[in-house]
Amino acid sequence: MERDLQQLHASSFGAAASAYAEHRPDYAPAAARWALEPATGPRVLDLGAGTGKLTGTLVALGADVTAVEPDPAMLTELRRALPSVRALPGSAESIPLPDASVDAVLAGNALHWFDLAVAGSEMARVLAPGGLLAGLWNVLDDRVDWIAGLARVAGSAAIGPRDTFSRWRAATATSHLPATGPARFGSPEQAEFPHSQRRTADSLVATIATRAGMLVMPPPEREATLHRIRAFLATRPETATGEFDLPMLTGVLRVRQL
Repeated sequence: MERDLQQLHASSFGAAASAYAEHRPDYAPAAARWALEPATGPRVLDLGAGTGKLTGTLVALGADVTAVEPDPAMLTELRRALPSVRALPGSAESIPLPDASVDAVLAGNALHWFDLAVAGSEMARVLAPGGLLAGLWNVLDDRVDWIAGLARVAGSAAIGPRDTFSRWRAATATSHLPATGPARFGSPEQAEFPHSQRRTADSLVATIATRAGMLVMPPPEREATLHRIRAFLATRPETATGEFDLPMLTGVLRVRQL
C-alpha cells in the first residue's frame, strides 16, 4: 500500500506540467558543481528530469547531459525548454541507456520517488566504473521566521519534511543505495548551498500547488489549503506586497559507486 501511495504521488506531476515548468525553481549551480565534483567524466544522466529544471543547470555547467523522464507531459515541457538536450522516455527502474554509458546519475527532487530495490541496479548498470549518484533537493530555509510560519500553516502535504532545511538531511539520509548486493555504493555525503528565487505571493502559492501532496488532494481540501496559505502571506510584511526573495537552499546527497 505504501508503494502504491508513493506511485500515486510520483505520477501526479504530469497533470500540472506547464505550471511545474513555469513555477518550480531551478537548482543552485554551486550545488550541482559540488555534486559532480568527484565525477570521472562529463557524461551526466538527469534521471526523473521532469521539465528540465536540473537539466538546464547541468547544461550551463558544461555537462554532456542526457535527460530521462517517464511522464509524457513533463518530457514535452523539457524538450520545449531545452531542444538541444537529448531527452528520452524512461524511468529509474528501466533506463534506456547502455551499460557503463554515463559518469554520473543525478536526480532533482526525484530520488525519493524511485523504487530503489530495482532502480539501484539500473543506475549501477549505466554508470561507468567509479561513477557517482547524487540527489538534489530545493528546500525552504525555515531558519527564517516567516518560512517556519509558512510551513506550519501549509501543513505536511504542501511542505513536507524533504522541503525544509531543518528536516531534509534526516528525511533524505536513507535515500542512498545499499552498500551490499549487486548495486554497491559507498557512504553518502550531504551538503547545502544557498539559493533563492524572486517570487510574489501569487507565484509562491502557484509553486506550492505543484507539489505532489497538493496535486493528489481532493479539490475542496486543496482549495482550503491554498486559501490558508494566501491568507498567511497577506499578513506578513515580507510577502504582502510586490516581489520578494524566497530563501532556499539546494541540498545535495551524493555517493560513489564502489
